[in-house]
Amino acid sequence: MKVTFSLMGLCALLGVFQATISGFTEALLLSPHAWVEPWRFVSAMFLHGDIQHFFYNMLALLFFGLVLEHDLGSKRFLLLYGSAGLGANLVSVFFYPASLGASGAIFGVIGALVMMRPGMMVNVMGLPMPMLVAGLVYIGIDIFGVFMPSGTANLAHLVGMGVGLVFGSIYRPLIRRVSSRPVIVDERSMRRWEDEYL
Repeated sequence: MKVTFSLMGLCALLGVFQATISGFTEALLLSPHAWVEPWRFVSAMFLHGDIQHFFYNMLALLFFGLVLEHDLGSKRFLLLYGSAGLGANLVSVFFYPASLGASGAIFGVIGALVMMRPGMMVNVMGLPMPMLVAGLVYIGIDIFGVFMPSGTANLAHLVGMGVGLVFGSIYRPLIRRVSSRPVIVDERSMRRWEDEYL
């Protein structure tokens, strides 16, 4: 869980810098300058356009990130998160004059959960649905957004989702191994528990 909370904390800290330091956002967001200022490919993943953008991304990271980090472990989770965010930015730089946000990385988390926990129930726009269906809804919205631009980097979402789907298909056996472990009940421990609490 430490990586999820650390990522949220870093986004919050940089958000404070964005609000208080003139020119901070412009120096770190993703733009064509990234080819000569390569840190922008990473730094843009931790910036946000406004408080609403920050709030919804952090809410998604909290709910989806905690589940996936639990399933993958912190190191694999961080690898997935970074790969999805970096992949999204490497594509975005060709299509958007400027972009910023954790959405590409978070869509990577969602994509991995689609593969690893397709039946997990989630709430999307007030409607409960399985993770698999939610993933298809998100993909549909972003494909529509590509052809009806709205100021959202929909391609970044789709690339992040694609990276997540690949990672999720690779790591899915981790879930099966955990769920298939036999539950062993030690009779002596069970009797001791009964004597103590019943």
